[in-house]
Amino acid sequence: MYDPASKIAGFAAVLEAQPENASVKALTALAVDAKFDRNEFTFTVNRENIIEAANAVKAAGYNFLEDVTAVDWYPSEPRFQISYHILSHKLKERIRLVVRLSGDDANVDSIISVWPSCNFYEREIFDLFGVHFAGHPNLVRIMMPEDWEGHPLRKDYPVEGYR
Repeated sequence: MYDPASKIAGFAAVLEAQPENASVKALTALAVDAKFDRNEFTFTVNRENIIEAANAVKAAGYNFLEDVTAVDWYPSEPRFQISYHILSHKLKERIRLVVRLSGDDANVDSIISVWPSCNFYEREIFDLFGVHFAGHPNLVRIMMPEDWEGHPLRKDYPVEGYR
């Protein structure tokens, strides 16, 4: 659950590490948690703010979406974690945006309008984890056959598949 004290402590550590960083300034109002570890920022944002956060990061000079990936924390809630790994060639820095989703409502907005290169990453996550990306122009399976039942990278997926 969201704890305001942890947000303050997380941002204090990040501000102390990099007080003049543009990404920190851009995401202060949007993030619910922040971490600076091994020279990399991680900002956790609510799913409603992912497009706005992606635009803020892009405006701060981060110009390359490296990867979008997912983690299934089953049986914990929130169950899914979507991580967006973003690079700034000019600043020579990486940043990670994280969105956490419950197992009952695994939906998040697509950031394809900000970074068109996330097209196949979002489709892969949809196919293998079952997370829906609202606004994606072609959210169909990319690895598994169209008639495949379930999502094989979910931790509750049977080892031998459904029979």
